Amino acid sequence: LPPLGSPGWADVLAAVVIASAAAVLGMAGVRALPYVHKAFALLRHPMAALPVGGLVLGLLGCLGGPLTLFKGLDQVAEIARHPDNWSAGRFALMAVVKLAALVVATSCGFRGGRIFPSVFVGASFGLCAHALVPSVPPSLGLAAGVLGTLLAVTRQGWVSLFTAAVMVSSPTIIALLCIASLPAWLLVTGRPQMQLH
Repeated sequence: LPPLGSPGWADVLAAVVIASAAAVLGMAGVRALPYVHKAFALLRHPMAALPVGGLVLGLLGCLGGPLTLFKGLDQVAEIARHPDNWSAGRFALMAVVKLAALVVATSCGFRGGRIFPSVFVGASFGLCAHALVPSVPPSLGLAAGVLGTLLAVTRQGWVSLFTAAVMVSSPTIIALLCIASLPAWLLVTGRPQMQLH
């Protein structure tokens, strides 16, 4: 993404709001995970849960489109390259569908990680904020969205901060993300983690 220029107070506010809202979205997925897992556990066998999970993931892919398929790393590059090609509603749909797909894939037993799908969720959410409020730079929206989502899903502050920072080729983004991480961290700390016991 293009570098962020000299940040102003509006950028600080935007980073705080976007990161906090993305953390709330991520926490919705964290909260849903045990319930979705219990629903798949009712099938009582992995050979039943995997095909049903695959069917649900296929339906989610039809709803969200091809960008919501797979792990999300290449898809983040595609949506970041041309952020004005999609509407705010489309970005919001992609974020929600990808988060739902992450929860379903984790619940039914598919192998894979949660970092790259979470990065896609955060990137879509941040670009949705840019589409809603064009004065928010796309690089700031994307980085703040990734920060908030990763904080909710991983609870790894440094990993979340540096993953969000490397998405934008600008050292000034780090200061904004450090400020935005505090309220987002306060929202997710002490809450359940995205893991099953």
